[in-house]
Parts: sequence; C-alpha cells; structure tokens
Amino acid sequence: MRRSLAMVSLWCCGLCALVAGVAGADATTTTVAPTSTSVPVTTTTVKPGPVAPLTGLADPHRLTRHRSALTIKIDNTPEARPQFGIDQADVVYEEISEGGITRLAAIFNSNLPTKVGPVRSVRRTDREIVYPIGGVFAFSGGAQYALQSIATAPVKTFDQSTSGAAMFRDDKRYAPHNLYANAALLMTYGGRPKPPPALFTYQPASSTTRGPRVRSFVVGFGSGYATSFTWDTRTKSWDRSIFGRPDVTADGALLSPRNVIVMSVSYIGGLGVIGAQAKLTGSGPVEVFSGGTVQRGTWSRTSLRRPIVYRASGRTLTLKPGQTWVELLDVSEGVSITPVS
Repeated sequence: MRRSLAMVSLWCCGLCALVAGVAGADATTTTVAPTSTSVPVTTTTVKPGPVAPLTGLADPHRLTRHRSALTIKIDNTPEARPQFGIDQADVVYEEISEGGITRLAAIFNSNLPTKVGPVRSVRRTDREIVYPIGGVFAFSGGAQYALQSIATAPVKTFDQSTSGAAMFRDDKRYAPHNLYANAALLMTYGGRPKPPPALFTYQPASSTTRGPRVRSFVVGFGSGYATSFTWDTRTKSWDRSIFGRPDVTADGALLSPRNVIVMSVSYIGGLGVIGAQAKLTGSGPVEVFSGGTVQRGTWSRTSLRRPIVYRASGRTLTLKPGQTWVELLDVSEGVSITPVS
C-alpha cells in the first residue's frame, strides 16, 4: 500500500510540472500547496490576447498594430450597386451629401480587399470623421472647398490622379460609378504605419447588452435614402436594407454589422446643401443598437483630435466586437423602432 501511494504522489508531481511548463509566458500560474490529505492543484489564468482597435475582435497575429487606418469614400446611389468590399470594413460612416443623398466613408484596418467601391469624391464632413484616426484617405476627386478641407486633416490623401494602379476603372460599368480602389495597395502608400486609436468601447462578446429589445429600426434619411436594420438572431447582427431590398455586395455578402450608432447632428450650411458638413464636435442625442437592443444616450466630442464619446447616465455605452456603422442623421430626421413584442 505504501509503495502504491508513493507512485501516485510521484505521478501527480510529474503531471503538475508538465502543466506548469505548458502554461507559457502569457499565463499566470498559481499552485496550491498540498496538505496531508490533498494532491497539488494547479490553476491557470490566461491573459487576453491582442485585439483590433476598430473592431474589438481578436487579432492574434497583431496585423492591425502594423497598419494605419485607410478610409475610402464610396458611392451609395442605386447606380453604384452592387458595391464591393464594404462588408470587410471595420467601421462605416453614412453621411448626407448634396440633395439629401448619402455617401459612405468606409474605414479599413483589419482587412484589405483588393476591390472597394465605387469610389467617389470627398466632402467637408470627411475631415470631421478622419481627424482622430489619421492614416490614408482615398477618393475620386472633389470641389475646391472640399479639397481644402481634407488637406487640413492629418491624413495622406490619394485620388484617381495620384494613386496609380491602386485605383482602376471597371469597363463593365459606366462612369462615374465604375472607379474602384485596391485597399491592400493603397495601404502601402501610407508610409510608416501609425495604428489608429479605438473609436468605441467594447464589452465581452458573451455579455448581455442593456436596453429595450429591438426587432428592427429605420434610419430616416430623406430623399429616398432611408435605411432599415433588422435583428438577425442567428448571426447576432443587424441585416441592412436600402431602396426596399437587402443591401448585398457584388460578392454576395449581406451587409449586417454587429453595431449601428445613430447620431443626431447638425449639418452646417443646411441639410442637403452643396458644401454643407456634419458638425461632429459638441454633443447631441445618440441611439446605439447592439446585441439586439437599443441604448439611448448622448454623444460628445471636445475637439477634432479626440474620438467621439458615447455615454448614458454617467456610464460609457459599450458595443459588441465586430463591424460598426455610424449613421450621421440630421437633427430634423428621426429613427423609427419596432420593438420585440
């Protein structure tokens, strides 16, 4: 009997040594000392790995730490469809342009698709969007006032005349809805990489989001550009529709972000007026749709250099890790919500 007990003790000690060796440099190991009647027990606490700053998703290979942000202006008209590459963006801003139509500013950092677009021209609102993240800004061209505006932002700009092979025309479509960008190639033009700061605060993917449950909601852009989002219980994301049908890319991907932030903002110069811009400093109401719920609060920003902060009742509003759309809705427009019955 004594020999058997000795063999068991020797085997347990060897097992504990093996576990401690496997734990590695990224783990904290705690050993509980044995008593006269206990066997040594080892517990391991694994440190969280690196995450992408613009999505909060795991980035085990630290790719985003060696890339700048790349923002590409994208056409959002019916003639632009189907679009390319938007599903692979980390963050997408939807802004109001002249005549009340909307355009997109898609920010890439985690993924670099080789065909994005159609690429369209810069607007004054774009300076407000890219200022805190810097990096590369790509567009097709623009009016002089818009070019002067983006020139004051801390970004390297490239248009169709300066981007070389990184922008190209698709002969199967007609201009101006046929200019596309190679995000992977554009990123190489940015010089020394400067990773962007986080724009949002993320919660653990397994946690429950606060707020009333939402079945769907409509972002009330005028001029026929209202967009709707429907909660998908299977994918835990918001299926997007526009112009009365699902918003699907040319590669067959349904646009379905994890989070949708609807900011109520003022357009300086007038809604839909040529040269107007969304004022993204100061504060205003916000509705954050995440995890099948809506959280209502306030957005605020003290300067262009700082990211926008989203809060409610003294706490920061948090998002699920993944792609986020930010809807820059005018103060005169609203959101229609269908709750879960």
